[in-house]
Amino acid sequence: MSSIRINGQDFKISTADDKPLLWVVRDDAGLAGTKYSCGVGLCGVCTVLVADRPVRSCIFSVSKVGDAEVTTIEGLAQDPQHPVIQAWIAERVPQCGYCQPGQILTAAALLRQNPNPSAADIDAAMSGVLCRCGTYLRIRRAIQRAAHSLHSQEMQAGDQRHA
Repeated sequence: MSSIRINGQDFKISTADDKPLLWVVRDDAGLAGTKYSCGVGLCGVCTVLVADRPVRSCIFSVSKVGDAEVTTIEGLAQDPQHPVIQAWIAERVPQCGYCQPGQILTAAALLRQNPNPSAADIDAAMSGVLCRCGTYLRIRRAIQRAAHSLHSQEMQAGDQRHA
């Protein structure tokens, strides 16, 4: 029996070390937001964050998680005011919505690493998450909007510290 921390909650699991994280998240933790698609790590639909870094959970074995925190779309959605979530809503990004958990988590990781990404930075970071509906322009606009929102929040926080 081992333990895994997902979205701030510890889960006791008894499973093979090579079991894909996707199935631990979905079956053992009961979190259905992370989706299965290609099964070979090519489409990015199953992306979750492990220690704030995007990983393809369909090919990432649970043994590689170690003591790191796993964040799924449910974890990010615990803050409905999260700038990425708000930007996704404002830009009306989803059509079918199937890829959106992977898109949103990848975007959140990008903005943590690079709070002011260029269009080329966004395209590079997001290129591994496929959208069958082709909402790539809306995705880029949403990330730019979220970056602007984060920048505005930082500026306001700085102003309050200096007041």
